[in-house]
Amino acid sequence: MPTIFEQPADLLGAVGQQLGHSDWLEIDQQRINLFADATCDHQWIHVDPEKAAEGPFGATIAHGYLTLSLANLFLPQIMEVRNTSMGVNYGCEKVRFPAAVPVGSRVRGVGEVISAEELKGGVQVVVRMTIEIEGGERPACVIDTISRFFP
Repeated sequence: MPTIFEQPADLLGAVGQQLGHSDWLEIDQQRINLFADATCDHQWIHVDPEKAAEGPFGATIAHGYLTLSLANLFLPQIMEVRNTSMGVNYGCEKVRFPAAVPVGSRVRGVGEVISAEELKGGVQVVVRMTIEIEGGERPACVIDTISRFFP
């Protein structure tokens, strides 16, 4: 269940607030292959299960940018800003990929509000999204997402 902010201005007092976590999502080979097709990145570590089984990860792995793109799925699961005319993905400040995501893994997003500031007509918020791998020692991705919300 997402953390709910009744209006964009409520984000201003949320710096340091933990937002909880999203649902788990299994990363299957079909999702990896579709991402490879969409981005024309068909490197064998992603799309060739037989060769990847002999490679450094023992199986195919998700593209780093596939893992990063899941922030778009997870963010609405962990926070909801009500009474807005629109929300805009403004970008990222920092992205790291500490661990690979082997096919068949389950991942989820965990969030924390890092900063919030008023802008002309709205609020900009930075949420640090950590994409965890179930049972993993290190996260798959850590990203500081920047969103703008307008009443």
